[in-house]
Amino acid sequence: MIFGAYVGLFLAAFGAATLLPLQSEAVLVGLLLSDRYWLWALLAVATLGNVLGSVVNWWLGRAVERFRDRRWFPVSPAHLQTARRHYQRYGHWSLLLSWLPVIGDPLTLVAGVMREPLGRFLLIVTLAKGARYGVLALITLGWMS
Repeated sequence: MIFGAYVGLFLAAFGAATLLPLQSEAVLVGLLLSDRYWLWALLAVATLGNVLGSVVNWWLGRAVERFRDRRWFPVSPAHLQTARRHYQRYGHWSLLLSWLPVIGDPLTLVAGVMREPLGRFLLIVTLAKGARYGVLALITLGWMS
């Protein structure tokens, strides 16, 4: 049963980092409030799942260029150019915002389009998403006290 909770958290965090409408924060808070799981293990699993989901977005961004001239392509050339301009303006440090709802997931996709090196991408996104889960845990556990 305990192993299943960690797997469920991983899958929720992974899916939440893609374009799926999932809420890994709610799963993490529920597991924290149950007081049955190791804090550091929960934070590691949530962060790992969320970062790997962001890597999927990065990879899709790297692959998306070859399809941009297709009729079914979901992003207009103007939107793609706007995203590129913003990323060029703020650079790789904009990935510190990858934890934010709504803009974080597309930002990781644009990083792939912009050919952000995977190593730097992983470092910045892991810091951002790990910090988010850490703050959430502090708030949750502080509220419990």
